[in-house]
Amino acid sequence: MAPSTVFMEPENLLTPKEKNKLRKPVVEKMRRDRINSSIEQLKLLLEKEFQRHQPNSKLEKADILEMTVSYLKQQSQLQMKRSFHKSSQFDFREGYSRCLQEAFHFLSLHKVRTETQTKLLSHFQK
Repeated sequence: MAPSTVFMEPENLLTPKEKNKLRKPVVEKMRRDRINSSIEQLKLLLEKEFQRHQPNSKLEKADILEMTVSYLKQQSQLQMKRSFHKSSQFDFREGYSRCLQEAFHFLSLHKVRTETQTKLLSHFQK
């Protein structure tokens, strides 16, 4: 049998440390590409907002990120105000309803119907 030569790929000759050195720039480029892609998506999503604040200006990546954070904070504050307002309205209605039930219960305990009781029930039903 003839001696065989074993062909070794250059990659198999590298130590793990050397492989990491070669892989690091590729991984870093992929990371930067993901960041840039996300920033571009933010720019497209909030384009109208950016034009309102800085029309006809080229935005740097830092500008896009800062304006996005500012916009999201603003939206969050608006959402909190809306939910507080809705909560207040709900609390008022719930309290009014409870008060109305108590008044009807109190008035129903008294068999005598006076003109005042009738007017009061009529007023509550409006």
